[in-house]
Amino acid sequence: MQTTTKGRILICALLAVFLWGCSSGPKPTQTPQKPVLERTAPQSAPPQATQPQENKAAEAKTIIPPEEKKAVEEETALQQKAANSEKDEPSALLEEALMVYQEAKLAWERSDMNAALKALDDAYKIILKVDLPADSPLLQEKNDLRLLIAQRILEINASGRNPIKGNGKSIPLVENEFVRREIELFMGGERKTFEAAYQRAGLYKDWIQEELRKAGLPEELCWLPVIESWYQARALSRARAMGMWQFVRSTGYRYGLTQDRFVDERMDPYKATQAAIKYLDELHSFFGDWTTALAAYNCGEMRVQNVINTQKVNYLDNFWDLFRRLPYETARFVPRFIGAVLIIKDPEKYGFTLPTPYPSLKFETITINHPTKLATLSVALGLESSELSYLNPELRQDSTPDHEYSLRVPVGYGEKALQIISSLPKFVPTEPSVHVVRAGETLSQIAAKYRTSVQAIVKLNGIKNPYLIRVGQRLRIPGRG
Repeated sequence: MQTTTKGRILICALLAVFLWGCSSGPKPTQTPQKPVLERTAPQSAPPQATQPQENKAAEAKTIIPPEEKKAVEEETALQQKAANSEKDEPSALLEEALMVYQEAKLAWERSDMNAALKALDDAYKIILKVDLPADSPLLQEKNDLRLLIAQRILEINASGRNPIKGNGKSIPLVENEFVRREIELFMGGERKTFEAAYQRAGLYKDWIQEELRKAGLPEELCWLPVIESWYQARALSRARAMGMWQFVRSTGYRYGLTQDRFVDERMDPYKATQAAIKYLDELHSFFGDWTTALAAYNCGEMRVQNVINTQKVNYLDNFWDLFRRLPYETARFVPRFIGAVLIIKDPEKYGFTLPTPYPSLKFETITINHPTKLATLSVALGLESSELSYLNPELRQDSTPDHEYSLRVPVGYGEKALQIISSLPKFVPTEPSVHVVRAGETLSQIAAKYRTSVQAIVKLNGIKNPYLIRVGQRLRIPGRG
């Protein structure tokens, strides 16, 4: 029994040595054997060299280990995720939205409204994917593009409701009951005011008409300031609209009119005219007809658009239907304008003998950088004290500002003004004080307290009735300077 056991142990040891030698011995010189998976194939399979190409490709797929195949799939998924992540970057999305917007613009130029609206909707959907922190430098770009798309959508929708009639260079001068009512006012109590406005219009009318022609707008629009301001450069309305074209502060800023302590370009007839032409052109493009555009110029485009949107039909068929739904005191601006143009075109028909217009203003412009009172400069030039103020109505304090400024002077006085301007005393404006009205106070008491005049307080604050001030009202008090 013991011998047999020893013999078994010896046989196992020899077998182990033999197997170790087989596994660690020198490598064979012949071609390596095929992979294990292939050795399990039936022995009757034809040699590898004679297999078709398709079988080779299939066989190559079968020899990838499952673990490696899984790793490749995971790596591919990561690459795809990275690509999608890069595609969803805010800058890439904004770029894509801008490209889609350009496609919408091209479709709109081809008069393909449906394609344009679809592209704009797609562009807006892309923008909604852009998630930016509050301090991102791309935030302004996103907002600008969003507003651009929204504005284009409104423009296309509005043009669908209000198809442009004719070439856009004519205003329909309809004499209906609303227009006749305004003509009767001009013929009655407003006759002298109307005639004075027509006379003042001569100062700027020829230049304004030339600018309207350049912009491709109807020349009749040059009579708009007759209705807005009676052609007064420094007119101020109850709604705080200012100047010949009656811009409120926000619209003035919107169209590039500077407003600071020295200058308010809303009162400059030339600069305000350029701004008004831009505004009118945009309104006509938006609404498609001049009567609606003029109503929007007076009471705001959003108010007009809201009235259009509440109609039973989704388009504007007749402006005078819209007119009846607008606030009368603002909507009557259109019939007043039409009535004024009808009178000017045929004054005899309406019993008018219009005065000779004033001649166009003539001046030359000089560039200065010295703050001084216009009255002081006028006297030094041998002019009337108000002449330079009349040529430069945008100067709020009747003085030149403390920075570079283009000043208008009468023809022939430019060189002399440049020679003497630096020798004149500098004007340093004082900031107005603010007084809060208390119970029992009157304007005369307040004026005496600050050693100024009632007229100065009234003018500075635009007070219509000096006897009506209320408790808590904040009044600006002019400085002694």
